Amino acid sequence: MIFGANALGRAAKEIFESNEIVIYCFLDDEEKLHGTEIDDVTVMGSTDDDGYLKYVGKKCEAFVAEDDNDLRKGLVKMLNERRKVMPTNAVHSSAVISESAHIGHGNFVNMGARVGSNAKVSNHCILHTNSVVDYNASLGDFVQVGAGSVINAEAVIEDEVFIGSGVTIVSGIKIGKGARIGAGSVVIADVDAGDTVFGNPAQKV
Repeated sequence: MIFGANALGRAAKEIFESNEIVIYCFLDDEEKLHGTEIDDVTVMGSTDDDGYLKYVGKKCEAFVAEDDNDLRKGLVKMLNERRKVMPTNAVHSSAVISESAHIGHGNFVNMGARVGSNAKVSNHCILHTNSVVDYNASLGDFVQVGAGSVINAEAVIEDEVFIGSGVTIVSGIKIGKGARIGAGSVVIADVDAGDTVFGNPAQKV
């Protein structure tokens, strides 16, 4: 059951199907979508509809397909409190995750993404196409990594960081909670919590 009938939800559907997992339905709070189909899977109701939620944790798993962290957090909290479950991971069949890597719950790992030896991806992260989390690097909760971005060895990315597409974060760098890294940036120095940086080398903006 996918929470979010949007572009990310559709991508998650393809990920599950690449692993031969059947999608039961979409749930979305936009009423005009209810009763419609996305690639032959029906949007059956709202994300808080107990008629469908009762199946989560019993007959099917849930995945939260929202890239807005506030919405994502709200849905995760609801699933934790009302259904006593954590969302499942959506890992594309072409992604490569080292056997020694640690992967939490509710992560979206798209095609071609790679997670290296002893790397850590915590909970509810989004790793877009061809992104790399190299060995011993660490991602906190609710981190988003854009397509083609490279987080080099032993970098530490704290909770809720947004990393745009094509970013390079050099080895050993620390990115503080809630920081934002603009697309194409090369980060060669630590970034404080809440800061936005951009450029090569990345500078605060």
